[in-house]
Amino acid sequence: MTSMEPGYRREALPDPETVGEDEALVAAIRAEIRSAGPITFARFMQRALYEPGHGYYRRPAPGPGREGDFLTAPETHPIFGAVIGRLLEQAWNVMDRPAPFVVTEPGAGTGTLAAGLLGGLRALGSPLLQAIRYRPVEVEPGRLDTLRARLAGDGHDGHLAMGPPPPDAVETGAVVANEVLDALPVHRVIGRPDGLRELLVDVDEAGAFRHAEAPPTTAELAARLAAERVELADGQVTEVCLELDDWLGGATRHLARGILVLVDYAAEPADLHDARTRPSGSLRAFARHAVGGDPFRHVGRQDLTATVDLQAVRDAAARVGLVPVGETTQAELVATLATGDLTQASLRGPGAGLQGAIDLRSALARLLDPRGMGGFRVLVFGRGLPDEARLDGLRRLRETPR
Repeated sequence: MTSMEPGYRREALPDPETVGEDEALVAAIRAEIRSAGPITFARFMQRALYEPGHGYYRRPAPGPGREGDFLTAPETHPIFGAVIGRLLEQAWNVMDRPAPFVVTEPGAGTGTLAAGLLGGLRALGSPLLQAIRYRPVEVEPGRLDTLRARLAGDGHDGHLAMGPPPPDAVETGAVVANEVLDALPVHRVIGRPDGLRELLVDVDEAGAFRHAEAPPTTAELAARLAAERVELADGQVTEVCLELDDWLGGATRHLARGILVLVDYAAEPADLHDARTRPSGSLRAFARHAVGGDPFRHVGRQDLTATVDLQAVRDAAARVGLVPVGETTQAELVATLATGDLTQASLRGPGAGLQGAIDLRSALARLLDPRGMGGFRVLVFGRGLPDEARLDGLRRLRETPR
């Protein structure tokens, strides 16, 4: 639900400097620091992105989109949603076609992925469409009104299951999270000769935010890096997300039987924490399709993201009772599933004609480019599936690292 890799910046877009900042949010964070002392970067990121009424993801206008701050795969073309729909159809078939089949999408935004997924199933005449119930989940409830109207306009309102899963829900289906994990708050740490230090957020005399080195606020930071055999060089900065267990547990608590599909830009620990290629970490800021490195500018008005730690996700998934089904790249998934009848259905759908064909070709080039969106990772986990369940959409997968 966040940003593209560098290299897909659009030209002739508004100056990112014009987005300003949320002055009330800046004042509130500054007051917290002056009252209680420096805060973790995770706390700063949580407030900058999710503060009710002020955080980046709590604004009325969503960030993704050509007129927004970044472009995700669902906004590139509906065929991406259709590809995810076909992957879910394969899982549904493996599970002997249960009904209802509830698809929960955290970070659903205004429904771009949902529209592509449901539209793709309809275009292919998939029987899954009759069983599916689509549950969008959003931190900003107002966006769900836009989503409901959008899907109603496409004739899909009958498939909606609004509202979060009840606490005691026991369901069969899927959870699909596209670019969600990269927006979970992260701690920032720095290597020093005498051991790990944490980069907290402080304010200077003028009230500007700045980093301040301090002993780690939790032993979990050093434990994570040690478990992944990561040793930081002197002065090397990296990010550690400690919220994966809570997020994965909460997102799949209701899922008694089904799959979890995660799509995000991610890396193995050795690459993610490489002092040569990422001496300053992977944290990025996005505003008006421009990539920046200063998280303390445009507070509340720019997205903050960090590359996802693949091994940390695998470990967290295991701890919440999920088993690996498979992994691949976005390029491989699209190349495997967006062929033949799916591509033809897209060419026959809304916007068909020469311009539609040009748009589809351009979108596929982006989705398949391994240097950009095509390099995103797709991780699929299951719960309650038949032993040795396999999905054809993941058949190009190399064995999941242990």
